[in-house]
Amino acid sequence: MHWVNSIPQQQLLLTDRALQFGDAFFTTARILDGTILLLEWHLERLAEAAQRLLFTTFNPDVVRQDMLIAAASGGDGVIKTLISRGIGGRGYSFIGCGAPVRIVSRFPAPTHYSRWRQDGVRLSLSPVRLARNPLLAGIKHTNRLEQVLIRAHLEGDGADEALVLDTDGCLVGCGSANLFWRQGQQVYTPILNYAGVAGVMRKRILLLLPTLGYTPVEIATGPDVLLAAEEVFITNALLPVVPVREIDHRQYYDRTLYIALCSHC
Repeated sequence: MHWVNSIPQQQLLLTDRALQFGDAFFTTARILDGTILLLEWHLERLAEAAQRLLFTTFNPDVVRQDMLIAAASGGDGVIKTLISRGIGGRGYSFIGCGAPVRIVSRFPAPTHYSRWRQDGVRLSLSPVRLARNPLLAGIKHTNRLEQVLIRAHLEGDGADEALVLDTDGCLVGCGSANLFWRQGQQVYTPILNYAGVAGVMRKRILLLLPTLGYTPVEIATGPDVLLAAEEVFITNALLPVVPVREIDHRQYYDRTLYIALCSHC
C-alpha cells in the first residue's frame, strides 16, 4: 500500500525531483504488533536530513500522522517514508519548487531476517567503495547507486551481506546495515563523518552499550582490525541485530554481546 501526501495512490508525476535528480531522503521503520518502533528517532533523522538538504518546509508532525495511518491496520511489517522536494523545473535549481511530497509505503516484514538472527550471516568484502562526502554522510538520501552496485556484486558472490569500505579504505559498514565488533569490553563501530548511513538502531546500540558494561568507540580504521575481533554483529531498524559468523573465511563463534542485546532490541 502507498500513500502520496496522505492519499492512497500508486502514481508520481514525472517532473518530481526525486525521480529527476534523487532530490529526496527517506527512512525505513519496523512495525511490530501495529507499533512503529523508534518512531520519534525516525522523525528526527528525517528532520536532520531535511535541514542538511535545505528542505525549508518539512513538517515532522504531518509525516508522523502519515506513518501512523500506514501502521493502523496492525500486525508486523515495514514502513518506508520518502520525502521528495517535489515538483520543479528542468534544471538543478530548486527555486520555485512547491511543498515537499510525502510518499509513505507499507510492505510485509522480511521473512529471512529470523533465519539470519538464528544462524548468523556471512560477509564478504565488496569491490565497490563509497565516496567520501561530509555534506551527505550519515543521512539516508535517495542517491543510492553505490548501494545498488554493492548489491549487484553481492548477488554474484553468495554471501549474505557486503563489508563496505570508503575510497580511503576505511570501514563504513555493510550494504544496508551498520557494523559493530567487540574486543573485550570495548565495542567498536565505524565513524560516519565522511560516508555511510547513521541508522536509528546504531544510535540505540551506542546508547545501550554503557548500561550493559561495555564502552562504545567510534573509529576510523581499515578492515584488518576485524581479524582480532572476538565478536561481530550488524544492525538496522528491521533486523534489528544479527550476529556475523564469517567474514571472508574468518570465523566468529562468540555471541556474548549479541545475546545480551537481543533482550533489549
